[in-house]
Amino acid sequence: MFKKHLFKICAYLVLTGFTIYALLDTFVIQDVYMSDATYMNTSMFDNVTTTDTDSSSDTDEDTTDTDSTSDTDSDTTTDTDSDSTSDSDSKSSKNHHGHHKSSDDSDSDTDSDSDTTSDTTSDTTSTDTTSTDDLEGEVIGTYSDDNIEITITQYTYCDTQVYVADVQVSSAEYLKSAFANDTYGKNVTDYTSSIASDNGAILAINGDYYGAQESGIVIRNGVIYRDEADADTDLLLIYADGTMEVIGGDEKTAEELIEMGVWQAYSFGPSLIENGEVTVTTSSEVGKAMASNPRTAIGLIDTNHYVFVVSDGRTDESEGLSLYELATFMESLGVTTAYNLDGGGSSTMYFNGEVINNPTTTGNTIEERKVSDIVYIG
Repeated sequence: MFKKHLFKICAYLVLTGFTIYALLDTFVIQDVYMSDATYMNTSMFDNVTTTDTDSSSDTDEDTTDTDSTSDTDSDTTTDTDSDSTSDSDSKSSKNHHGHHKSSDDSDSDTDSDSDTTSDTTSDTTSTDTTSTDDLEGEVIGTYSDDNIEITITQYTYCDTQVYVADVQVSSAEYLKSAFANDTYGKNVTDYTSSIASDNGAILAINGDYYGAQESGIVIRNGVIYRDEADADTDLLLIYADGTMEVIGGDEKTAEELIEMGVWQAYSFGPSLIENGEVTVTTSSEVGKAMASNPRTAIGLIDTNHYVFVVSDGRTDESEGLSLYELATFMESLGVTTAYNLDGGGSSTMYFNGEVINNPTTTGNTIEERKVSDIVYIG
């Protein structure tokens, strides 16, 4: 009789053991799990000068820094801890050729002080056109207040629909990150649109899907969540002074990065553009990802002037982009630094309460995939 039920007993024990392991792995083993992971270390902005977001303003006008009435000849700081631009702890300027993580970007089923009381304007039905070199796009949405200006433009590039959010902010404090369910930890996911809505985002894209990886430094909103370096991954640094840099994944510790004024650090990659030069080739790819995919990337044009880029892919209407195509496209936008975030089915852009691209994992259905985190403006 015992032998007759032995298989069922073994199967039951294996299933029970796996369930216990999964629960422990999610809620116990990872002692760095944090619920209510919403704290923002805004103290790093105390010594940072803000930027006027009005692109039409005269260069002789005062900046929007409410703590200063000095003219444009005054000294400004570019490091949150020092007025010196040559401090040995300041961010390095280097031509970095990193090794890239062999994770699959396309198939992974992986109180703020900045509130504004000013009047805002928003439009998601504009039909203006903008051109970039030989590219011509259609403006499909705009947003503006005293501290944030956003223009959303849709392009057709390499038989693919590409959505570009041109973002200018008075301070990098308005470029934020958020975790799914406000919780840092493995296997914690939600839709980009849901995370964005929960955090009052004006604009959002999916992040680096940190929860699918065991290593890679994670700094969000000036807070260290993981200090486990990954030498094979390019690390994106967004500084409190409104600048951006890509370094090697094990080049600095998380504590050193905080001392350097790093506001956000993302571990996915690879780097796409550094010092205005494309850093990938036609043979570059992320792990086992196919050549043409939906993509998500972030870039910098100038201090506090960012671009968020999301492309469709895997459908009859949009083939998708290779990393090299993505990089050259962003180069045409005038981007000086650019970085690839999680793509494939994760690639999602959210603006003014709705998803504006066509996210898909298989190409058969248009729907979002749950992710660990988002990058957002708000």
